[in-house]
Amino acid sequence: MKFAGIGLVVLAAICWGISGGIADVLMNKGWDPIVISFYRGAVGFICFFLWFLFRFRQNRVTSPRLFMWALIAGVGVAGNFTFYFLSIEASSVAVAATLMYTAPVFVLLISFLLRIEPSTWFKWGCIAGVLLGIVLLTGAYNTESISVSFIGMGAGLAAGLSYALFIFGFKNASSIANPPATLAISFFSFCLILFFFTDKAEAADVLASSDLGLFLLLGILGAGLSFTLYVIGIRWTTPSNASMVAMVEPVTASLFGVLVIGDHLNAIQILGMAVILVTITVLSVKQSD
Repeated sequence: MKFAGIGLVVLAAICWGISGGIADVLMNKGWDPIVISFYRGAVGFICFFLWFLFRFRQNRVTSPRLFMWALIAGVGVAGNFTFYFLSIEASSVAVAATLMYTAPVFVLLISFLLRIEPSTWFKWGCIAGVLLGIVLLTGAYNTESISVSFIGMGAGLAAGLSYALFIFGFKNASSIANPPATLAISFFSFCLILFFFTDKAEAADVLASSDLGLFLLLGILGAGLSFTLYVIGIRWTTPSNASMVAMVEPVTASLFGVLVIGDHLNAIQILGMAVILVTITVLSVKQSD
């Protein structure tokens, strides 16, 4: 079961990586990142609602705390999807995916502020390592020829912060109800939130466009299938193993960007990406021990 769990998490991470590439293709076709994000979540909600109905007898849990934490998770995933796509638009798939995986650092900093866990030299060393990686990846060491715009960098980090919020909310909601119920409520909240920010006319145009298939594929791979695979796989493996293999996402996104879209990374950017991913992996494994 352990290897089956790792396999499911890897598949989920590959789906997430590919979804970033699909979103980039859609943005290159002129679609708005918020509209793309809305459809990714909406298709995901349909998948999770069907899963919820299929397991209705095990999901009959009503609790104000469940809805509160699921709403927080919904806010987190809405911010994560939207800022991730905005970062892709302003930089590249590889940069955006890597910056998004700074989420554990935000979790760590919040834990320090709330005194949930003590700070140590090791943890501050990891934070410093991630900051170094960000500087190398974005080219911030040379302000005259910075390789990633401040909008792209800011949106990527905001996607990481939103991802941390989703993890926080989903973890607490899942302690009350099963994943199908939690995901259905979270993504319903997601749809309500983004509906107010989405260009309604453009969202309606999607239904009659030739790109509808790509939007459906994005929602299935980037939300419905991937999240289902992940929550099932995480039960059969350890958090440390899941943290390590989940790094397949930025690698997949980077390969998709280079091979399909034609993105280019210089040697220093690749070094920065490696520093971030290795540091986050070490931190995640250490935190799970």
